[in-house]
Amino acid sequence: MQGKIVKGIAGFYYVHTGLGLVECKAKGIFRKDKIKPLVGDNVEIELVDEAEKEGNIVRIMPRSNALIRPASANIDQALVIFAIIRPSPNYNLLDRFLITMEKQGLPSVICFNKKDIAGEKELEELKDAYGKCGYRVLFVSGTAKEGMEELRKCLRGKTTVVAGPSGVGKSTIINTLCPEANMETGEISQKIGRGKHTTRHAQLFALSEDTFIMDTPGFTALSLAEMDKEELKECYPEFADYEKECRFGGCSHISEPECGVKSALARGAVSRVRYENYTALYEELKSRRRY
Repeated sequence: MQGKIVKGIAGFYYVHTGLGLVECKAKGIFRKDKIKPLVGDNVEIELVDEAEKEGNIVRIMPRSNALIRPASANIDQALVIFAIIRPSPNYNLLDRFLITMEKQGLPSVICFNKKDIAGEKELEELKDAYGKCGYRVLFVSGTAKEGMEELRKCLRGKTTVVAGPSGVGKSTIINTLCPEANMETGEISQKIGRGKHTTRHAQLFALSEDTFIMDTPGFTALSLAEMDKEELKECYPEFADYEKECRFGGCSHISEPECGVKSALARGAVSRVRYENYTALYEELKSRRRY
């Protein structure tokens, strides 16, 4: 029988199958080969107890990718969720999330939540800051169920990892998209005897047979420790269109004369918020001590 690992905790893996969730252990051969099953892995299992829905993972199918954070496999895209207000978005942190996903080769969709309680001023500010950034931007309300159909279309046929800080309404959006999410979490929590309301481990929820969404713990800070300053510009997709106008190859878009990106910034084609974040992060990486 085949299925997809939707959660792994304390040596048990919960596999989404045609029978429902099956609690599995991984065969010793994986430890011997130093392979650890990941959430998102497509696996082959053998049933040990059909009534209790227990089994063993006997094979891990080839992965299309494997992410370090969150530890997961076969992810197609990221949905980066921030609130429009309460709390107001931290632009620097938002860009760190987008950079983290770019570094892992994942396309991102930016989703601004709490549209129902936001004013036109906040919406316009976000459109100005992120409307030209090269990412798809959605404005939704998980509580009022606004914009959910457009969001569903974005997710259809893909496995999507949800990222964003705590308090922005990620769980509300997931529960709106997938009312079974609470039920599935509860089913697992009963087996492992833990609370079901706080996301402490990455978990996949099936929206349909070919559509999965992964909830992850909320992050409050993201380090770019593994990155060199020269790599940073590659993580700002909107710069690519203007780099051909730069006088110097390898232009950092910071202090060089005749820079295409700075010219685009001056005429409003590049977001000032995004560019200021870029320069701040560049200086952070530049001043970081090497060991």
